[in-house]
Amino acid sequence: MKMASNKRLFLILWLAGMAGVLSFLLVDISALIAALPLPEGTPPPELPPPALLKLVSILQPAVLTSVAVLIGIWLAPKVGLHSPAAEALADRQPLLPALRPQIVPGVIAGLASGIAIIAAWVITKPFMPEEFIARAQEFNKLVPHAVRILYGGFTEELLLRWGLMTFLVWIFSRLFQRRGGGSRGTCFVAAIVISALVFGAGHLPIASALAGGLTMPIVLYVVTANSIFGIVAGFLYWRRGLESAMIAHMFAHVMLITAIYLAL
Repeated sequence: MKMASNKRLFLILWLAGMAGVLSFLLVDISALIAALPLPEGTPPPELPPPALLKLVSILQPAVLTSVAVLIGIWLAPKVGLHSPAAEALADRQPLLPALRPQIVPGVIAGLASGIAIIAAWVITKPFMPEEFIARAQEFNKLVPHAVRILYGGFTEELLLRWGLMTFLVWIFSRLFQRRGGGSRGTCFVAAIVISALVFGAGHLPIASALAGGLTMPIVLYVVTANSIFGIVAGFLYWRRGLESAMIAHMFAHVMLITAIYLAL
């Protein structure tokens, strides 16, 4: 019975993650690449056909998401982490009782995190190169809202929280237990911080491409702003459940989309 439930849980979470991955098909990748600066005198790169380019762009996140879903299903129950709504569906139980306690914390945390990220942008903006600011604003307009909501809300949370954070909690728990030290809370806090920093650092390559190199203000903004949200999402996953972190991620992007529209 448990095996059948786990298979259904995998399918539910995998389909959610794939919704985010497939949303990349809405992106005009050629336009995104064209928005990136090239060294002076360098001709524009010859790109493969758009269909092939889009296929390549979704292959890696599709594989990583599949692995992350498997890791979470295997390890989350061992460390006391859950995806309550998805688990309820997998067990053929009512959805709303499992989802309802996660909604308000997720919405509030997401809106607050979005405001914090916008504030970090406004504060650090005067110290960033003007070319980077212009390119970043143009680049942001090329990313469809559906990609931000679906990939951020579903796929990134499956990768960073359900997969990576769960794995780190499990590793730290085993290490501390073997050495006879540390507490359960310490394992969770360490995993939350590390997965948040990975989330923040994961945005550096595109920032570097837009800026033609990294400067300290850019690094501080990108890592700090995204890590703030990563910490919030990690605590939501720990205390409320994976869906609460997903909701927060979606509403953080709602705030960012609003800021992009207002050209902040």
